[in-house]
Amino acid sequence: MTSAYWLLALAIIAEVIATLSLKATQGFTQWLPSVAVIVGYGVAFICLSIVVKTIPLGLAYAIWTGIGTVLITLFAAYLYQQALDLPAIIGMSLIVAGVIVIQLFSKTAEVS
Repeated sequence: MTSAYWLLALAIIAEVIATLSLKATQGFTQWLPSVAVIVGYGVAFICLSIVVKTIPLGLAYAIWTGIGTVLITLFAAYLYQQALDLPAIIGMSLIVAGVIVIQLFSKTAEVS
């Protein structure tokens, strides 16, 4: 795995933390989770801006949003007891399958 993909993983983690913290901000009235949101999104976008120098923009964004969406949904189900029904699980499985197909079979996934 190249350093660009490690940086993309860091961008995903930062974005997941920031998004999960949004609920705890209570409309940005709670300072600690609000700082987590601002710092998390800042780190995510800085990392993503570096990543797109070597990974094509569309591919980086697809991986970032796809994996981020799945992780946020899973963590929200655990942390906030948000129910996942069968269509949600199937949809997330398709997102993960799409990222895997791109990585395994697409020439777009080749890092320059």
